[in-house]
Amino acid sequence: MMQVTYMNGAGNDFMVVDARGKQLDFARLAVELCKLTNADGFMAVDNSDKADFRLHFYNADGSRGEMCGNGARCICRYAYDHGIAGEEMVVETDAGLVPGKRLDENTYRVQLNNPGILDLHRKGNIAYVELGNPGVPHAVAEYRGDLWENADSLREKMRALRFDPAFPKGANVNFYQTLEPGVVRILTFERGVEDFTLACGTGGGSVACVLWLEGKLPENTLTAYNRGGTLKYTVSGENGTVTSLLLEGPTEVVGTYEV
Repeated sequence: MMQVTYMNGAGNDFMVVDARGKQLDFARLAVELCKLTNADGFMAVDNSDKADFRLHFYNADGSRGEMCGNGARCICRYAYDHGIAGEEMVVETDAGLVPGKRLDENTYRVQLNNPGILDLHRKGNIAYVELGNPGVPHAVAEYRGDLWENADSLREKMRALRFDPAFPKGANVNFYQTLEPGVVRILTFERGVEDFTLACGTGGGSVACVLWLEGKLPENTLTAYNRGGTLKYTVSGENGTVTSLLLEGPTEVVGTYEV
């Protein structure tokens, strides 16, 4: 039997296992375990010689992901709760090392990977961002209208962009609606889930990077409302280059399973 923890970060939900010292078929587990709760993704904690622990991230369809922002926050809570790491930790991911910090029982902050690619006009006015190297790929575009109210009518357009050849790795597609300077609503169509998710941590980070480069983050912070919860980003940089990207938000342990 293996214990599986079901976690939620601003509506992004994950099935999490401790895989240290175990030989597991992660892709198969991702598909099987995510079906139990309709979770967005699967995460496994493993040993690392570069950080406090290693994160293996898989989408619900069994495809491997480079990194996941809300997943990273949840895995930091998992590591703290299970005595794997202290209140400050470093997580090894496919996209690079991700520092994390416990702010309180439910709130965790991670430093997302800086953009390896930040192209404001990859396809017309649609930006392309990869966080990390190799990076998590995101398409970013502003939507002028009620984003959440019109979500169903946008699904096929966003699905088409997810597979658009302008984004050779495939892309998570993020539309944002500006509410006021530094405050947006976001809607994300995620690859590997192949539908909308309630939040996407790296998606919001990509939006924050685009707005920062365009000079639209007056205090270098972004409050991002997602249908699953609110995330906060802080961007630092100089000469058009992002040097730090912080993501802060809620985590929740929903329950545990024995499989």
